[in-house]
This record gives sequence, C-alpha cells and structure tokens, in this order.
Amino acid sequence: MLQNYDALRLEPIDAVRAQIRSGGYTAHTAGLGRNLLQANLAIIPEQYALDFMRFCQRNPKPCPLIGASDTGNPILFTLGQNIDIRTDVPAYNIYRDGQLERSVTELVDLWSDDLVAFALGCSFTFEHALIEAGFDLWHITNNVTVPMFRSSLETIPAGPFRGPTVVSMRMIPNERVEEAIAISARFPLAHGAPVHAGDPAVIGISNLQEPDWGDRVPVPAGHTPVFWACGVTPQAVIQQAALPLLITHKPGHMLITDIPDTAEIPIITSNNVPK
Repeated sequence: MLQNYDALRLEPIDAVRAQIRSGGYTAHTAGLGRNLLQANLAIIPEQYALDFMRFCQRNPKPCPLIGASDTGNPILFTLGQNIDIRTDVPAYNIYRDGQLERSVTELVDLWSDDLVAFALGCSFTFEHALIEAGFDLWHITNNVTVPMFRSSLETIPAGPFRGPTVVSMRMIPNERVEEAIAISARFPLAHGAPVHAGDPAVIGISNLQEPDWGDRVPVPAGHTPVFWACGVTPQAVIQQAALPLLITHKPGHMLITDIPDTAEIPIITSNNVPK
C-alpha cells in the first residue's frame, strides 16, 4: 500500500524504512527520518573502488564519505540496523557506460559479488537544522526536489574520476544568510558550510530557473541564492568516467541511516573499507 508523504514524516525510522523496503514509498526523502543522517549512494565495481575512495578523500565537501560496504555485501552494518542497500532507498538510477539506462525501486536482481556500495553525507541533514531554526525551505514546504546545478568549481581528480562540483541551491532571506552558514557549518558530514552565496554567475551558473537536477524554485526579492556542495557530484563524475556499471540513488531519494545527524565523525571501521 502506497504511503502518504505527510503521514510518513511523522513516523519513526523503522516504519519509514519498512515502507521503502516494501515498495510502499518511492518518492523523495526530504523531511523524513528527523534528526538522522541521510546519505547519497554510489555503487560501483570493485576495480574502481580505491580510486573512488581517493576522490572522496580529496573532495570532502561534495563527497563526505560516511560508509562503504564489503565487496559483494549489500548490508551497510555500520550505518544502522539491517540496512540493505538493495531495497532501502526509494528509487535508484542505473547507468551503463555513462548513460542512464533506467530507474528502479530495488536492486535485488542487479546485485553482484563484485559491487561496492558507498554512502556519502546528504544536505537533508542540515536542512532539518535550518527548519528547526525557523527557515522556510520552499522545496520541502512544497514537496519538490531541491534544485541542483553543475558549477565551475572543479574537483580534485583521482584515477578516472574528475569534473565540476555540483551544488544545491536554497533561497535564504538576506538578513539570515550568515546564520544559515553558521548552522550548516556544524554538519561536516552533510556538506558543511556553503561554497558560495550571492551572484550565481561567479560559480558558472547562468540561469537559476534551469537546474540540471531537481525542480525550479521561486527567486523572491529580499533573498540570496546560497549554494552548498552537493552529493550528486560523485554521481556526475562517475557517470563522466563512463564505468561499465554505476548505480546511484535517484536525486532526492536518499538512504536514511540510523546515525544521529549531530555525529561529528564517520562511523566507519576497517570491516567496511573495500579490500
């Protein structure tokens, strides 16, 4: 049975995850799993895993790595109780040779023994803090996906992985920009402070009404466009590398972990570093 978004926002994580796993909820996760760290997802063949970890280490703002699976094991045991990466994300994108092949709601038949899953911190975490501080985030209030843009800010390459930083945008009242910066800076595992505030042309964005991902939002007077490094960045650079297979979350459709969003360090052990 399909679950209503507004009702699910009030449910504990066990109920939310059960709905996602059963296919009862397949939409975006903004506003779900309050006070828990949400994660972007990248699943790639093992032969590329070490270079990808180097890429994340060199680019921690767009790629804050919070977990990695054992090769071939879909259970992300350091991020929660019985999280199965094959079923616990509302929607996935499947890319082959850099081209989007299709979107699916589970990976049971696609999973193989040579795959490694990476979880990276997500901006939904600091959004919860902004909402609690009284910020009105239009995309959440109106149940759409945050707008995301390719910027002119280049990442530091590693192996085949290179390309521009993707940024997500929120319109912030002019008088509260510094406050928004300070609040988000408390969450380094969720991209931390913005990479830019103000004129979008400075970071190579020509039209705020034409996002590369997500939905367009109003640009009201008295507000400043503020841009945070976005977890779609690793998806974009992996796609550009044209790997034979890449599986990601569908933008806006995240993995909700059991980790409190106030955690200051990744909960990662040697057991979940790819070998």
